[in-house]
Amino acid sequence: MHAPRPLLSRRAGPLSGTIYVPGDKSISHRALMFGGLALGETRITGLLEGEDVLATAAAMRAMGATVTRDGVGAWRVTGVGVGGLMEPEAPLDLGNAGTATRLLMGVIAAHPFTAFMTGDASLRSRPMARVTVPLALMGARFVSRSKGRLPLAVIGTENPTPITYTLPVASAQVKSAVLLAGLNTPGETSVIEPEPTRDHTENMLRHFGAEVRIEETPEGRKATLVGQPILKAADVVVPGDPSSAAFPVVAACLVPGSDIIVAGVGLNPLRAGVFIALKEMGASIEEVNPRTEGGEPVADLRVRFAPLHGVDVPAARAPSMIDEYLVLAMAAACASGRTILRGLSELRVKESDRLAAIADGLAACGVRVTVEGDDCIIDGTGTPPQGGIAIAAKLDHRIAMSYLILGAVTAEPITIDDAAPVDTSFPGFADLMNSLGLKIEGVA
Repeated sequence: MHAPRPLLSRRAGPLSGTIYVPGDKSISHRALMFGGLALGETRITGLLEGEDVLATAAAMRAMGATVTRDGVGAWRVTGVGVGGLMEPEAPLDLGNAGTATRLLMGVIAAHPFTAFMTGDASLRSRPMARVTVPLALMGARFVSRSKGRLPLAVIGTENPTPITYTLPVASAQVKSAVLLAGLNTPGETSVIEPEPTRDHTENMLRHFGAEVRIEETPEGRKATLVGQPILKAADVVVPGDPSSAAFPVVAACLVPGSDIIVAGVGLNPLRAGVFIALKEMGASIEEVNPRTEGGEPVADLRVRFAPLHGVDVPAARAPSMIDEYLVLAMAAACASGRTILRGLSELRVKESDRLAAIADGLAACGVRVTVEGDDCIIDGTGTPPQGGIAIAAKLDHRIAMSYLILGAVTAEPITIDDAAPVDTSFPGFADLMNSLGLKIEGVA
């Protein structure tokens, strides 16, 4: 337990300056895991040092990898080779890290030992059955609370079986868990996804020397991994997290007179849906100095204030921006006209029910919001909402950050009850945003 840290966000003047956001969380998790499964020493620069990623580092250490921090964002990992992890002596505490939990379940499933996993109250409330079902088909066993919730025991198998698994719902985490289990599995393991999801796992598998094939089938995109490769250490440069970049980008879109640069942002096309949606709404977002780093497309984003209008965001785009819907909803609340966010079923099973957080929080601010099935309809008036509310973050970092961004333009300040969860993905968030001109402050 921790003492709550409430924060208040009030109306700000024009934003300006150049910032770097923390390293991409998805790539940071994977860099530590693949480094730990490779032979030799992997050097990582730009690693996100939030609590979620540090939980991954601790878990890999507990299973035999050597993980060393050399400086800010600079880490070294000496791996044990595919299949070389050891049984951890104590339960793995993953804190709030859902990505780490699901991916590590896949890693452990194909090792002949038992590991226990737990986390904070938010993580323990999240269903894990969508991961345990395919991993059980490969031979692993699980003992957990109902719906696969943590605390959970992963009983790995000595003789894993390769499978071809079709995802019932598009999910990069489930896909990655199956492919990671396939690393220590003979033969070929395949995942078919109905909608393409972020492909960091496939990119990084190749970066470390594994053979991965991608093909389009009538059922969807099929990723196939050839099992039991010899992964070799490979340095990783972690780009700026597009999910983190979305917060200052939206702030600059909303605050009149703003002109900022968010440098070094990863723009993987399977992750950049929020920037596409914002541009469709009329946002002024310019990609400057495009380049490739660590196999991922990167650019600096110049963002200037521009009036926004409502749009219809298709469900097919959800996998490329699932973590950004909350902050996009803040933009929609200030836009003119109707915005429809479609296909948000996965938001109900994130760190909290984020769909409810959008609807309830914006309605309390005076915004007209309707939820129809898995779609969220936001009717903006072209002016910022009233605000003047206190938001319960529910241990969800993205709820906290999204409403702090909205508070920069509302008529009255917005308060969140606890900013502590923000450190899981965006350490130093308030200070960095304030350096641009936001007015986020502690509440006595």
